[in-house]
Amino acid sequence: MANRERNKKILLELVKLAGNSRCADCGATEPEWASYKLGVFVCLNCSGIHRSLSSRVKSIKLDFWEEPLVEFMKSNGNDIVQAEYEKAVPPYYYRPQESDSVVLKEQWIRAKYERMEFTGETKYPPISYTTGFYEGMLWKKGKEKTQFLKRKFVLSERDFTLTYYNKENESKGPKAVIAIKDLNANFQPEKIGHPHGLQITYQDVDHTRNIYVYHESPEEIVTWYNAIRAARYAYLKTAYPTGSDEELIPKITRGYLKEGFMEKTGPLQKESFKKRWFMFDSQNRKLFYYKGQLDAEELGVIFIGTESKGYSVKECNPKHTRGNKWKFGILVETPARQFVFMCEREREQKEWLDALRQVLSRPMAPQDYTIEANIKHKK
Repeated sequence: MANRERNKKILLELVKLAGNSRCADCGATEPEWASYKLGVFVCLNCSGIHRSLSSRVKSIKLDFWEEPLVEFMKSNGNDIVQAEYEKAVPPYYYRPQESDSVVLKEQWIRAKYERMEFTGETKYPPISYTTGFYEGMLWKKGKEKTQFLKRKFVLSERDFTLTYYNKENESKGPKAVIAIKDLNANFQPEKIGHPHGLQITYQDVDHTRNIYVYHESPEEIVTWYNAIRAARYAYLKTAYPTGSDEELIPKITRGYLKEGFMEKTGPLQKESFKKRWFMFDSQNRKLFYYKGQLDAEELGVIFIGTESKGYSVKECNPKHTRGNKWKFGILVETPARQFVFMCEREREQKEWLDALRQVLSRPMAPQDYTIEANIKHKK
């Protein structure tokens, strides 16, 4: 019993060290598990992934640790193991965070410890996302229909394009050729209804378009994601030749600061409220709204500037509401018009207000003025 408590105390001290105080794989704080095969401290969620890889794991607090295992943890730890297994992670490869989808975290762990993709050794054949060219079949949602159909996709870093075809026969030409310049990709498993669901967003003339895809293989869909990120990184290095990785990496792909349903009325604020799906792209200061959450094209987009430029946001209780079922109002003021939205719950109202105010308080960059000028508000 004395040895058990002593070993537990040693482990609890080890996990407080700077390198060990966050999960070795997703960065979650205060990890309470450890892989005694690898010598790393991990969070509960990542420990489950390690267990599925036959990487032996134990709870720091609940399990009994023999002295040789404790000594192994003392002689390793997150910093030492990461230096070995993350020696050559490409700058564009996405390192998942605690809040990311399971498929990203699982494939990051498999890529590191099972496939050993980042040890710096030359791989042959080369890893797919490193080649600058990738093609294959993905299940894609139809624009108007709900079913997903297999479509061929081709990614070319040389041409900075992502092309997809409606039929396997390419002689009829592509359905769309998407410029890497305007492309974004982010995982949306719950929204798409598949654990490997990926949303690809791009600019098409005056509209922002979404396509929704998945692949049955978790490794394949994450390879697609990182191949897209590799092409985006190459484009950004060309477009911003003096930009540092610290500046460019956050621009490669991005999630949305806030998404969800709100009710929206028209410009006179007397029209009947209608339920709409909203997505807030905070990087580009754009608040999109759609009829449904899997729509290909937005109904409208609202630019969110700064208070000094005539933009504001606040709670409201509109007087002339009609058709609204929800009671928690938000008033967004722009130089062009006012927008009134209703949230179902007070918590959602607060989350939207916090997200909008976060961008309102951020000074506008030079490119933001171009985005603002190009947006045409739809009524």
